[in-house]
Amino acid sequence: MDTFSQAATQGLWLILILSLLPLLASLIVGLVISLFQALTQIQEQTLTFVPKIIATILVIMVTFAGTLEYLVDFTKNIFELILKVPSLR
Repeated sequence: MDTFSQAATQGLWLILILSLLPLLASLIVGLVISLFQALTQIQEQTLTFVPKIIATILVIMVTFAGTLEYLVDFTKNIFELILKVPSLR
């Protein structure tokens, strides 16, 4: 049972690490645009959406190869773990 909880913990950490860069990019772009809006007194609510989406997509495109490598390694480890489970017969 300890092995399965370790696999679940690894999966949750993997989700956290892989989602960190796109979320940080969106946060930074949103902060910069909010600062710009505060300085220029532009109060347009929809101004932040498009730059945040573009920044998030760009970060995902740049980090896709590394992300895919982490996901493939994790998937291989999970399948190896499944093969080690004794059959129920």
